[in-house]
Parts: sequence; C-alpha cells; structure tokens
Amino acid sequence: MARLNSDGSLLVEAGSQDLGTGTYTIMTQIAADGLGVPVERVTFRLGDTRYPETPVSGGSQTAASTGSAVHLATRALREKLVQMAISDSASPLHGAATPDVVLEDGRVYLRGKSSQGETLQSLVFRTGQPYVESVSDAKPGEEAKKFSGFSFGAQFAEVRVDADLGQMRVSRMLGVFAPGRILNPKTARSQFLGGMVWSISFALYEQTVYDERLGRVVNNNLAEYHVPTNADVGDLEALWVDEVDEHISPIGAKGIGEIGNTGGPAAIANAVYHATGVRVRDFPITLDKLL
Repeated sequence: MARLNSDGSLLVEAGSQDLGTGTYTIMTQIAADGLGVPVERVTFRLGDTRYPETPVSGGSQTAASTGSAVHLATRALREKLVQMAISDSASPLHGAATPDVVLEDGRVYLRGKSSQGETLQSLVFRTGQPYVESVSDAKPGEEAKKFSGFSFGAQFAEVRVDADLGQMRVSRMLGVFAPGRILNPKTARSQFLGGMVWSISFALYEQTVYDERLGRVVNNNLAEYHVPTNADVGDLEALWVDEVDEHISPIGAKGIGEIGNTGGPAAIANAVYHATGVRVRDFPITLDKLL
C-alpha cells in the first residue's frame, strides 16, 4: 500500500519483516524511486499483520517479492497522480498529454518546461482528502515457467592447517556474485560478508549433537554449540556483477540472503583437502578428522 498524504509525505506499508538484512532501507529507496519523491519524505512500515500480506523472510525472496509490490504500488500511485493533474482545471498541467508529464523530486511538471508544474502536496491538498493511495500486489507470471531465476556465485578460500595439531584457520575468502540488480551496495555487501562468515561456521564449527536415547539436543547453548568469533574470521572480500534481470521481477532483483553462504563450505573443504590430502565428506571439518 502506497499513500501520498496531503502534506506531501509518502507512507508505504507491507506486512514484511526486517531481520537485520536492510529491508527498511531498500523498501524506502524503492518507494522513493517509484513515486519520484525525496527519500526523507518516505515512511515505510512493516511487521504488522494488518498490513498487506507478504511472504516470509526466507528463501532469499523478500527484495524480489515485497520490493516488487512496493514498486508497483508506487508506480500505480504515480499514474493516478498524473491523471489527477491533467484532469484538474486548477492544475498547471490541465489538458497535458500523459507522456509529457514528469513526476520528480516531489513535483509534477511538464517535460522540458519544469516551471510549468506544482508540488504533489498542492495537488493532493486541492482534492480536500487527507491522502491518495494505491494498493498493488506482485506474483510470479508466465515468465517463471520459462526462465530460471536463480542467483549465481563463485567462492574461493585459503585455509591454513597446522601440520602437527590439525588446527584450521580460514585466512582469506573471496566471493563473486551475480544476484540481479543491487538495490543498496552497502546492505548487499553486508549480506554477502555475513553469508561468508556463516560458511566458515558451517564448514568448521557448527554441529548439533543429539542424545541417541532421547533424541534431545544436548549442546543447546552457545558454550557448546560453536560459532565463529572475530578471531576466527580472516580477510573477506565480496564482489558482484552489476546486472538487471527483467524476467525475474519488476525491479530486476533476485536474492542475496543465502548465496553468500552457498559455495563457501565447499570451497573451504576443497582448500583443506588441498592442504592435507584428506577428503572430509561431512561437516564440520574438525581436527580429529585430519589426524
């Protein structure tokens, strides 16, 4: 749901979640870009079942699904506002052709003649209503049956193994990804690096131990369920290929929530094999499996 208030501010609501992945940030940016208003004029709300329904934040799908719905809602609102302007006799754009109307930076004006226009605030204010809104949804179309829409990546790992003790340290990792359109480079890089950290955790540390008699987890605490600390993480670098996949979603984005973790454990296992000649087939790779 996208709602332009009479004070010129934009409110967007979607029943999504932010798990620390930057959903608040990218949805605000998508909304500002879709309508043509400054990002500081946008409020994005999530985390409430009263808001329009969205998928769960899993399967690397939030940006492509919820982001597409936000984009479509703001574009629909944009078209509604353009039609309001050209049909309003009090508007400087009255009678203009739809393709000649530009909506940018919180203003609606005639293409090639920016002085002939007005603010969105004045356009909505004249309606006498508190706001103008649009609601849109996004769902897979026929293209989902014709194209594969996965993100891709290649990962490289350098692992140092103590020849006497078998202790392993991941000294360097490089990941290069092709995840569709990058909506925010800063949050995207954080997601990639986070996935690479957890690939170290996957390969070398994490293991759930069950009681064979009762089936209960016996290491259900962070003292015995091991995860990497800062000292366990070496030099990480994440790069990506700039691309826009017009088949996967209206905004050209795929997903990056999990691709940062996908190839890392295998790369670490291959590096351990290269260093020791021991091929370990089950995770985590612990020193007793090398001695």
